[in-house]
Amino acid sequence: MTKYVLQIDGMQCGMCESHINDAIRREFKVKSVNSSHSKNITEIISPEPLDEVKLKNVIHNTGYELKSIASEPYEKKSFFDRFKK
Repeated sequence: MTKYVLQIDGMQCGMCESHINDAIRREFKVKSVNSSHSKNITEIISPEPLDEVKLKNVIHNTGYELKSIASEPYEKKSFFDRFKK
């Protein structure tokens, strides 16, 4: 799995967050997507790598500006992983 962090300009409220989240869910098969207008970020967890050009177009088509995309491998950790040595 891969975690993507998008810097997005133009989000002003919770409806803006929903607008971006819904657009991403429509175009990509993602495990989760969460946006924060106060931090100007959207975090996506995806089982497959995402096409970054398509992602940029999806954000642009919603009326917001994608400033940057960062990605890193993602591994879900459980509560009990803290106690493993």
